Amino acid sequence: MINKIKNLLHSESAIGILLILAAFLAILFQNINFLSDFYNSFTHYKFLPFPDYKIEGSVHFWVNDALMVLFFFLIGLELKREMMIGQLKDISQVTLPIAAAIGGVLMPAIIFVAINSGNEFAMKGWAIPTATDIAFAVGVLALLGDKVPSSLKLFILTIAIVDDLCAILIIAIFYSDDLNLLFLGLSFIIAIALFLINKANINKKAPYIVLGVLLWFFVLNSGIHATIAGVIVAFCIPLKGKNSMLKSMEHALHTPVNFIILPLFAFVNAGVSLKGIGADQLFGSVSLGIILGLFLGKQIGIFLFSFIIVKLNLANLPKNSNWTQIYAMGMICGIGFTMSLFINNLAYGGSDEFGYADRLAILLGSLISGVSGYLSARFLGKKLD
Repeated sequence: MINKIKNLLHSESAIGILLILAAFLAILFQNINFLSDFYNSFTHYKFLPFPDYKIEGSVHFWVNDALMVLFFFLIGLELKREMMIGQLKDISQVTLPIAAAIGGVLMPAIIFVAINSGNEFAMKGWAIPTATDIAFAVGVLALLGDKVPSSLKLFILTIAIVDDLCAILIIAIFYSDDLNLLFLGLSFIIAIALFLINKANINKKAPYIVLGVLLWFFVLNSGIHATIAGVIVAFCIPLKGKNSMLKSMEHALHTPVNFIILPLFAFVNAGVSLKGIGADQLFGSVSLGIILGLFLGKQIGIFLFSFIIVKLNLANLPKNSNWTQIYAMGMICGIGFTMSLFINNLAYGGSDEFGYADRLAILLGSLISGVSGYLSARFLGKKLD
């Protein structure tokens, strides 16, 4: 029984199922009258507010601007490990997935911009369909089993890692408010302190945790989104040593982040009221930009850039794979969900300008991409001996 529980807690498919359940419950709660009151009271319930320092204090704030920092911290730990000793260490092995990931970011953005050009407010959401949800993408691969060769699983995982790096850069550059130079300077000082204690080979967690909390507070008030603090701290965590602090933290955070924080984020942010959504909103420019960006943009961008890089003899197809499978992987990468919802919140600030159709579009685009990708990969896949 204990082994079964351990296997469940490390199952990517279980993570995906839990996220779907959380999103479904959020939609259900928001669309049943007495549950809707509970849902809105819960998400707007305030505790420990410090409004003068951008700590608004609602459950929505603590989930999106505090707990999600731990999610980005975990991503940062994974990125550092992969860059130092993993898949991203040897550039020759990742040329193809890096190119594919770039295509998978550019093409959805181009589609969204083409559909929404001329609407200044709508254009703020150009990055919404550029994201890929790692948990869901890997979860779909887990469901496919031996229909997908291990080389393709490595391919899509590397795409997701590079995609996360792109998302971090996009958030830092395009979704930061007016900068507060005082708090920005304090953030820089803390970041330097973290770098120095790393170089001094200090291998105790307490200094990193204390400085990390201070960095979160300063970055939150600097105008740069607070989640960037998680990535900065992660890159300062020591990787070397017999008992690697980085690996220890990564292992410790895997379960709470994937089974508590991400489902809570999905529940708090996916509560779409279907009552006010008409055909004009569901098929409006923003919704179409998101749905077509996730579904068409991702698969076209990933396939096209992969095709070009292979035909230029700069990389080879993953072992035991073919072009139809690469296209199916591109579909699966159209599952934006968590990261798309997160960027949507940054872009539109929870505005009801589109009557929740923007969030519904993320769910629909992700669902269409996931189901289509799964069926395509299963139908086109080769069973391995």
